Amino acid sequence: MTTFLGLYNYWIVIFLMMSGFYIVISRGNLVKKVIGLNIFQTSVFLLYITIGKVQGATAPIVDERFETYSNPLPSVLILTAIVVGIATTSVALALIVRIREAYGTIEEDEIQEMEREG
Repeated sequence: MTTFLGLYNYWIVIFLMMSGFYIVISRGNLVKKVIGLNIFQTSVFLLYITIGKVQGATAPIVDERFETYSNPLPSVLILTAIVVGIATTSVALALIVRIREAYGTIEEDEIQEMEREG
């Protein structure tokens, strides 16, 4: 039981990842698909932050008082990934606006039907 409770953050990551994946696969609305991708992306952020934390460690500042240090690289990578994620989301939403103007809908099935008809 303590092993299960000790890994609760990994269970949260798995839940968010599968929820985001389910939303992307099951929904036909393009905005909902982008939201599902953002949920999936957030789970990856949490995974990397969890991996980067070392219990009882400190920031990598060399001092005689400290023996164990945390790696700052995962945090830096997550900051970069957040910026890229915001940019990707904004581009996706801009494309959805253009699709809405061109087809009059943002439902994937309706757009595919219009494309098949001509």
